[in-house]
Amino acid sequence: MAALLKRIVSGGQTGVDRGALDAALDMQFPCGGWCPAGRLAEDGSIPNRYPLTELPNAGYEERTLQNLLDSDGTVVIHFGVLSGGTLETCEWCVARGKPMKIIDAATMPQTTAAEEIGRFTERYNIETLNVAGPRTSKAPQAQQYTRDALTLMLERYVKPFLK
Repeated sequence: MAALLKRIVSGGQTGVDRGALDAALDMQFPCGGWCPAGRLAEDGSIPNRYPLTELPNAGYEERTLQNLLDSDGTVVIHFGVLSGGTLETCEWCVARGKPMKIIDAATMPQTTAAEEIGRFTERYNIETLNVAGPRTSKAPQAQQYTRDALTLMLERYVKPFLK
């Protein structure tokens, strides 16, 4: 089956968010999303290389919710226990009836995660995929894990169908 995925969105925070955007940028795949006003992140201002749109007068929660609402489904990558904004994202998906795939990166290799994400996008006909999870201060390995898993997913499930 040909992939329908057309865009990856995330909020630009360090960790999972940037790993998702890095993978898309590396593969020259469309990406973007909403970020907090002032491009706020735990390391200061989100670098301009990430094609994000500031959500006026918004913080982390508003940005997260808007990316979730503007997407067809969300992949949540976490490491062990779900907590904080990552847990809240899962709760919002359930409350709004949005498709969600939870990847526990503490126990799942990137190759398996890539397969799971690819199957998720196909099963739910995802065109815009939101990717969420912990920031670097909560999971130092999050950015690289996410970048690797999504790069593998794009190579296997999307790139062969691009003309």
